[in-house]
Amino acid sequence: MQYLFFLIIYPIIWIISKLPMQILHGISTVIYVFIFHIFGYRKQVVLANLKLAFPDKNTDEILRIRKAFFKHFSDLFVETIKAISISEKEILKRYKYTNPELVNKYLNQNRSIALVSAHQANWEWSVNSPLVLNTNVKGAYTRIGNRFFDKTVKGSRERFGFICYESSKTVQAIYSDFKNKIQGAYLLISDQSPQVEHALYWKDFFGVKVPFHVGAETLSKKFDLVVINCATKRVKRGFYETTFELIAEHPKEFENYQITDKYIALTEKLVREQPEFYLWSHKRFKHRNKYKLWEKNKKAKLKNKL
Repeated sequence: MQYLFFLIIYPIIWIISKLPMQILHGISTVIYVFIFHIFGYRKQVVLANLKLAFPDKNTDEILRIRKAFFKHFSDLFVETIKAISISEKEILKRYKYTNPELVNKYLNQNRSIALVSAHQANWEWSVNSPLVLNTNVKGAYTRIGNRFFDKTVKGSRERFGFICYESSKTVQAIYSDFKNKIQGAYLLISDQSPQVEHALYWKDFFGVKVPFHVGAETLSKKFDLVVINCATKRVKRGFYETTFELIAEHPKEFENYQITDKYIALTEKLVREQPEFYLWSHKRFKHRNKYKLWEKNKKAKLKNKL
């Protein structure tokens, strides 16, 4: 059944991916009308997130950002499909890097890199990074239930030299390279909320205390990875630009969570500059009222260990 479904759907997706971007963005506009005006997909989630993040903005401004977000969200959908067949020439034209020399400087010193990023602008097209960086770029992905579509999506992301591994195997993948003295750059999208019971660190994000993943900091210290932030902006519809920003050249010199703090500050600054292009459709602040309970449980665990 999985294969039959794949045989029916994939040719349609492939044909759509071959359409010019102008036509795809026309399709995106139709999709926007359906998800925003007809189905109202996660409109209340986005609204609640924006009200928490921007308490100083009035209702009209909040609603304007929400509307612009859904238009961009629809663009992301068709641009992800376009990635299946987009040429190297076109993706380099539409997704540029302002200063790849910063990353390549450390690569030329035989250092490996932790590229930290957020769900801002178009993170899917960042798989073209091996075209401008002097090493393999690797990143995690979540498997799709249909194994035929899973293979297709993985293949799409690896077309330009990007290497995918399952999210649960991130540490294993980096450790294997470290053990075998294989240089690499690892793309770590670090702005999702961990489960409260697994949280190690909380920090204010847009004035709201939430838990943050600290995996990028932990891995950088363990494997001596240079930590570089990827700040991606939308230049205009269908065009993006990433600027690399050094966070930590020697991560072991930093106190605990200082690297994470710098990443959070850079991410918030980036989102404030273009708030409509951040992924507001997930519940970024869903754990905001659980900090005191987490802190209480943490103290109880420490007490039991004594």
